[in-house]
Amino acid sequence: MQFRHEWKHEINAADRLVLLARLNAVMKRDPHAVDGVYRIRSLYFDDLRDTALREKIDGVNVREKFRIRFYNGDTSFIVLEKKRKINGLCAKESCRISAEEAQRIVDGDVGWMVESGRPLCVELYSKMKSQGLRPKTIVDYTREPFVFIPGNVRVTMDYDIRTGDFRTDFLNPETLTLPVGDAPMIIEVKWDAFLPELIRDAVSLPGRRAAAFSKYEQCRIYG
Repeated sequence: MQFRHEWKHEINAADRLVLLARLNAVMKRDPHAVDGVYRIRSLYFDDLRDTALREKIDGVNVREKFRIRFYNGDTSFIVLEKKRKINGLCAKESCRISAEEAQRIVDGDVGWMVESGRPLCVELYSKMKSQGLRPKTIVDYTREPFVFIPGNVRVTMDYDIRTGDFRTDFLNPETLTLPVGDAPMIIEVKWDAFLPELIRDAVSLPGRRAAAFSKYEQCRIYG
Protein backbone atom coordinates (compact mmCIF):
# COMPACT_ATOMS: atom_id res chain seq x y z
CA MET A 1 0.00 0.00 0.00
CA GLN A 2 1.55 3.30 -1.12
CA PHE A 3 0.85 6.39 0.96
CA ARG A 4 0.42 9.71 -0.80
CA HIS A 5 0.31 13.33 0.27
CA GLU A 6 -3.08 14.98 0.16
CA TRP A 7 -4.51 18.37 0.92
CA LYS A 8 -7.82 20.05 0.32
CA HIS A 9 -9.16 23.59 -0.02
CA GLU A 10 -12.72 24.79 0.18
CA ILE A 11 -13.47 26.97 -2.85
CA ASN A 12 -16.38 28.86 -4.36
CA ALA A 13 -17.77 29.13 -7.90
CA ALA A 14 -15.48 32.05 -8.81
CA ASP A 15 -12.44 30.15 -7.53
CA ARG A 16 -13.42 27.17 -9.69
CA LEU A 17 -13.39 29.28 -12.85
CA VAL A 18 -9.94 30.65 -12.02
CA LEU A 19 -8.63 27.17 -11.26
CA LEU A 20 -10.12 25.71 -14.44
CA ALA A 21 -8.24 28.25 -16.55
CA ARG A 22 -4.96 27.52 -14.75
CA LEU A 23 -5.30 23.74 -14.66
CA ASN A 24 -6.30 23.47 -18.31
CA ALA A 25 -3.09 25.33 -19.16
CA VAL A 26 -0.66 23.11 -17.21
CA MET A 27 -2.37 19.73 -16.66
CA LYS A 28 -4.25 17.15 -18.71
CA ARG A 29 -7.84 16.18 -18.19
CA ASP A 30 -8.25 12.66 -16.89
CA PRO A 31 -8.85 10.65 -20.10
CA HIS A 32 -11.36 8.41 -18.35
CA ALA A 33 -13.70 11.28 -17.50
CA VAL A 34 -16.87 11.78 -19.55
CA ASP A 35 -17.13 15.33 -20.92
CA GLY A 36 -14.46 16.28 -18.42
CA VAL A 37 -16.21 14.99 -15.30
CA TYR A 38 -17.05 11.95 -13.25
CA ARG A 39 -20.41 11.58 -11.58
CA ILE A 40 -19.54 9.50 -8.57
CA ARG A 41 -21.83 7.49 -6.34
CA SER A 42 -20.38 5.93 -3.19
CA LEU A 43 -21.87 3.83 -0.42
CA TYR A 44 -20.01 4.32 2.87
CA PHE A 45 -19.76 1.86 5.75
CA ASP A 46 -19.75 2.55 9.47
CA ASP A 47 -20.54 0.71 12.68
CA LEU A 48 -23.31 1.22 15.23
CA ARG A 49 -21.13 3.68 17.16
CA ASP A 50 -20.37 5.70 14.00
CA THR A 51 -16.66 5.17 14.60
CA ALA A 52 -15.56 6.32 11.14
CA LEU A 53 -17.61 9.50 11.47
CA ARG A 54 -16.47 10.26 15.01
CA GLU A 55 -12.80 9.63 14.26
CA LYS A 56 -13.02 12.09 11.37
CA ILE A 57 -14.72 14.74 13.51
CA ASP A 58 -12.21 14.22 16.34
CA GLY A 59 -9.23 14.38 13.98
CA VAL A 60 -7.86 10.95 14.86
CA ASN A 61 -4.49 10.60 13.10
CA VAL A 62 -4.84 6.93 12.16
CA ARG A 63 -8.17 5.95 10.67
CA GLU A 64 -9.81 4.02 7.85
CA LYS A 65 -13.12 3.75 6.06
CA PHE A 66 -14.69 1.38 3.55
CA ARG A 67 -16.87 2.30 0.60
CA ILE A 68 -18.29 0.87 -2.61
CA ARG A 69 -18.18 3.14 -5.64
CA PHE A 70 -19.12 3.42 -9.30
CA TYR A 71 -18.88 6.18 -11.89
CA ASN A 72 -21.25 7.87 -14.32
CA GLY A 73 -24.07 5.45 -13.58
CA ASP A 74 -22.07 2.51 -14.95
CA THR A 75 -22.73 -0.44 -12.62
CA SER A 76 -20.62 -2.75 -14.81
CA PHE A 77 -17.54 -1.31 -13.10
CA ILE A 78 -17.89 -1.21 -9.30
CA VAL A 79 -15.02 -1.08 -6.81
CA LEU A 80 -14.77 -1.86 -3.14
CA GLU A 81 -12.27 0.50 -1.52
CA LYS A 82 -10.57 0.95 1.82
CA LYS A 83 -9.06 4.36 2.43
CA ARG A 84 -6.50 4.83 5.20
CA LYS A 85 -5.06 8.00 6.68
CA ILE A 86 -1.98 8.17 8.86
CA ASN A 87 -0.69 11.54 10.04
CA GLY A 88 -1.98 13.37 6.96
CA LEU A 89 -0.83 10.78 4.43
CA CYS A 90 -3.43 8.71 2.60
CA ALA A 91 -3.52 5.34 0.87
CA LYS A 92 -6.21 3.36 -0.88
CA GLU A 93 -6.75 -0.33 -1.57
CA SER A 94 -9.39 -1.46 -4.03
CA CYS A 95 -10.81 -4.48 -5.79
CA ARG A 96 -13.50 -5.04 -8.38
CA ILE A 97 -16.86 -6.44 -7.36
CA SER A 98 -19.89 -7.14 -9.51
CA ALA A 99 -23.26 -5.42 -9.23
CA GLU A 100 -24.70 -8.67 -7.91
CA GLU A 101 -22.00 -8.88 -5.23
CA ALA A 102 -22.53 -5.25 -4.26
CA GLN A 103 -26.24 -5.87 -3.85
CA ARG A 104 -25.57 -8.97 -1.76
CA ILE A 105 -23.40 -6.88 0.59
CA VAL A 106 -26.17 -4.30 0.90
CA ASP A 107 -28.65 -7.09 1.64
CA GLY A 108 -26.41 -8.56 4.36
CA ASP A 109 -25.61 -11.69 2.36
CA VAL A 110 -21.85 -11.69 2.94
CA GLY A 111 -20.77 -15.29 3.48
CA TRP A 112 -19.47 -15.53 -0.10
CA MET A 113 -16.83 -12.91 0.66
CA VAL A 114 -14.71 -15.37 2.68
CA GLU A 115 -14.18 -17.57 -0.39
CA SER A 116 -13.94 -14.70 -2.88
CA GLY A 117 -10.16 -14.86 -3.21
CA ARG A 118 -10.00 -11.09 -2.81
CA PRO A 119 -8.23 -10.00 0.41
CA LEU A 120 -10.16 -6.74 0.66
CA CYS A 121 -13.49 -8.58 0.48
CA VAL A 122 -12.29 -10.94 3.21
CA GLU A 123 -11.21 -8.00 5.37
CA LEU A 124 -14.54 -6.22 4.97
CA TYR A 125 -16.37 -9.46 5.82
CA SER A 126 -14.25 -9.86 8.95
CA LYS A 127 -14.95 -6.31 10.09
CA MET A 128 -18.66 -6.57 9.31
CA LYS A 129 -18.73 -9.60 11.61
CA SER A 130 -16.35 -8.41 14.33
CA GLN A 131 -16.96 -4.65 14.36
CA GLY A 132 -20.51 -4.44 13.04
CA LEU A 133 -19.65 -2.48 9.90
CA ARG A 134 -22.72 -1.92 7.77
CA PRO A 135 -23.63 0.16 4.71
CA LYS A 136 -24.53 3.58 6.10
CA THR A 137 -25.32 6.22 3.50
CA ILE A 138 -25.04 7.13 -0.17
CA VAL A 139 -22.82 10.04 -1.23
CA ASP A 140 -23.21 11.52 -4.74
CA TYR A 141 -21.08 14.26 -6.27
CA THR A 142 -19.54 15.58 -9.46
CA ARG A 143 -15.75 15.56 -9.93
CA GLU A 144 -13.53 17.37 -12.45
CA PRO A 145 -10.17 15.52 -12.55
CA PHE A 146 -6.76 16.60 -13.84
CA VAL A 147 -3.49 14.65 -13.98
CA PHE A 148 0.20 15.56 -14.16
CA ILE A 149 2.78 12.80 -14.63
CA PRO A 150 5.79 14.29 -12.75
CA GLY A 151 5.14 13.59 -9.08
CA ASN A 152 2.09 11.48 -10.04
CA VAL A 153 -0.10 14.49 -9.25
CA ARG A 154 -3.88 14.38 -9.36
CA VAL A 155 -6.00 17.48 -8.87
CA THR A 156 -9.78 17.23 -8.60
CA MET A 157 -12.60 19.66 -8.00
CA ASP A 158 -15.71 18.20 -6.35
CA TYR A 159 -19.11 19.85 -6.13
CA ASP A 160 -22.86 19.22 -6.14
CA ILE A 161 -22.47 16.96 -3.11
CA ARG A 162 -25.66 15.09 -2.31
CA THR A 163 -26.65 12.73 0.48
CA GLY A 164 -28.81 9.65 0.51
CA ASP A 165 -29.26 10.18 4.26
CA PHE A 166 -29.64 6.58 5.46
CA ARG A 167 -30.50 5.15 2.04
CA THR A 168 -28.31 2.23 0.97
CA ASP A 169 -30.01 1.13 -2.29
CA PHE A 170 -27.25 2.78 -4.24
CA LEU A 171 -27.60 0.62 -7.37
CA ASN A 172 -31.10 1.97 -7.92
CA PRO A 173 -30.90 4.93 -10.35
CA GLU A 174 -34.18 6.24 -8.92
CA THR A 175 -32.77 6.54 -5.40
CA LEU A 176 -33.39 10.06 -4.14
CA THR A 177 -30.42 12.07 -2.91
CA LEU A 178 -30.59 15.58 -1.51
CA PRO A 179 -28.21 18.56 -1.71
CA VAL A 180 -26.01 18.83 1.36
CA GLY A 181 -26.93 22.16 2.88
CA ASP A 182 -24.17 24.69 2.27
CA ALA A 183 -21.48 22.14 1.39
CA PRO A 184 -18.69 23.97 -0.43
CA MET A 185 -16.85 23.03 -3.56
CA ILE A 186 -13.61 21.23 -2.77
CA ILE A 187 -10.27 21.09 -4.55
CA GLU A 188 -8.13 18.07 -3.69
CA VAL A 189 -4.45 17.75 -4.56
CA LYS A 190 -2.67 14.38 -4.25
CA TRP A 191 0.95 13.54 -5.04
CA ASP A 192 3.70 11.04 -4.27
CA ALA A 193 7.19 12.21 -3.29
CA PHE A 194 7.03 15.81 -4.51
CA LEU A 195 4.56 18.43 -5.71
CA PRO A 196 5.97 20.34 -8.70
CA GLU A 197 6.16 24.09 -8.16
CA LEU A 198 4.18 24.62 -11.36
CA ILE A 199 1.20 22.77 -9.89
CA ARG A 200 1.62 24.31 -6.45
CA ASP A 201 1.37 27.75 -8.02
CA ALA A 202 -1.62 26.77 -10.17
CA VAL A 203 -3.72 25.61 -7.22
CA SER A 204 -2.77 28.44 -4.86
CA LEU A 205 -5.53 30.92 -4.05
CA PRO A 206 -5.27 33.97 -1.77
CA GLY A 207 -6.91 33.41 1.58
CA ARG A 208 -7.42 29.67 1.07
CA ARG A 209 -5.77 27.26 3.46
CA ALA A 210 -5.55 23.51 3.45
CA ALA A 211 -8.27 22.04 5.63
CA ALA A 212 -9.75 18.67 6.48
CA PHE A 213 -12.97 17.90 4.66
CA SER A 214 -14.97 14.72 4.42
CA LYS A 215 -17.88 14.24 2.03
CA TYR A 216 -19.05 11.36 4.21
CA GLU A 217 -19.08 13.64 7.26
CA GLN A 218 -20.99 16.32 5.35
CA CYS A 219 -23.53 13.78 4.15
CA ARG A 220 -24.24 12.70 7.74
CA ILE A 221 -25.50 16.14 8.75
CA TYR A 222 -29.04 14.82 8.98
CA GLY A 223 -28.18 12.03 11.38
